[in-house]
Amino acid sequence: MPDRISGLSLSLVRLPLATPVSDAKVLTGRQKPLTEVAILFARVHSEGGREGLGFSYAKRAGGPGLFAHAKEIAPNLLGEDPSDIARLWDKLAWAGASVGRSGLATQAIAAFDVALWDLKARRADLPLAKLLGAHRDAVSCYNTSGGFLSAPLEEILKNADAALESGIGGIKIKVGQPDAKADLERVAVVRAHLGDEVPLMVDANQQWDRPTALRLGRKLEQFELTWIEEPLDAYDAAGHAALAAALDTPIATGEMLTSAAEHWNLIRQGASDFVQPDAPRVGGITPFLRIMALADHNGLSLAPHFAMELHLHLAAAYPGTTWVEHFDWLEPLFEERLEVRDGRMLVPGRPGLGLSLSEQAAAWTTEQVSF
Repeated sequence: MPDRISGLSLSLVRLPLATPVSDAKVLTGRQKPLTEVAILFARVHSEGGREGLGFSYAKRAGGPGLFAHAKEIAPNLLGEDPSDIARLWDKLAWAGASVGRSGLATQAIAAFDVALWDLKARRADLPLAKLLGAHRDAVSCYNTSGGFLSAPLEEILKNADAALESGIGGIKIKVGQPDAKADLERVAVVRAHLGDEVPLMVDANQQWDRPTALRLGRKLEQFELTWIEEPLDAYDAAGHAALAAALDTPIATGEMLTSAAEHWNLIRQGASDFVQPDAPRVGGITPFLRIMALADHNGLSLAPHFAMELHLHLAAAYPGTTWVEHFDWLEPLFEERLEVRDGRMLVPGRPGLGLSLSEQAAAWTTEQVSF
């Protein structure tokens, strides 16, 4: 007998950051410093007594919108077989089709989709990575949270040392300042401090135009970077493709895209060497798997954005070269911690995502509803 979805619960959590952070979008006046992250949690309950946990998120704005859209479409899942995940994704997408199949609409679906995959893996008593078909039991990881532009250079060096001592394998720092010389000096100091053997990435957060990206990209070649991330506007596929063809340093982009179709547009034009999908942003694991297949077919590397608690499992199931981003911001929301060792993040052996919500997550909850 097939199982059925017997209940759903949604909650919106406001996660405060200990220190406001800034990247290039703040220094160029496009955004304000980031002070909190809104997390949409979905729990899917089955008649068989199992529960799946999923989440999506929004930075600076969008949290209440995610919760409102998820609340509207949630009843469409009641009574359904939770194993039919792809069909249920389509059902939720059509339920909110008037507001599109990307952006906030799919980000709201993501929380349900992740919960359904978590439930499926829990029912199989397997970690999500094993359910999907793991290619490895640990994934190379790099740290980002210690390298924001709001941090003084001396602090960034200390953060990098602490990350490497903890077992993290690579370091990413932010660039994209109005003064390009400051960017180059910053990278030079960090590279000299780390030495040549430590993988180093830089992230411009979409703040360069095409001529600037090419000029700075050529000057950055000397630092043997693992990649240059988001040098151009996220939707400038042609510009990224030209840059990828002109530079020896790999190009990484894709974190801001909100659908598999948008990622395909980048992939088919050769716009990046490292594909960087974000499962909560593209609509969950179901569309993420489509992006993985496209990336693999085109011989590209994978480096999912943020949400390491989820992306570790997905990266472990990718056949090619892959990295996972170590961002500890979400840790207070969960009882469990991920382990890093010898430059890699270990896939946990617990069923599903292997996550349970903490008391702190309950304390930060601002809205909740059940069906």
